[in-house]
Amino acid sequence: MKPVAEMSFEEALRELEQVVSQLETGNVELEKSIDIYERGAELKKRCEAKLAQAQARIEQITLAENGTPNGTAPFDAK
Repeated sequence: MKPVAEMSFEEALRELEQVVSQLETGNVELEKSIDIYERGAELKKRCEAKLAQAQARIEQITLAENGTPNGTAPFDAK
């Protein structure tokens, strides 16, 4: 099993979807469910971190009064 810290966003999301699917079936023993849940929590944190990194890299194009681009500003998701 690949360490979560080495996963891309896509890998972590794919495995997180598998974790959710396994837990939703209810066909997993309690101890294994706990292990799967903990792995899922790690995967969720990894996905959130990767999304935050991507958001920090996005810049928004600013426009001058005449509508032409005049630079960039940090992305603000608010």
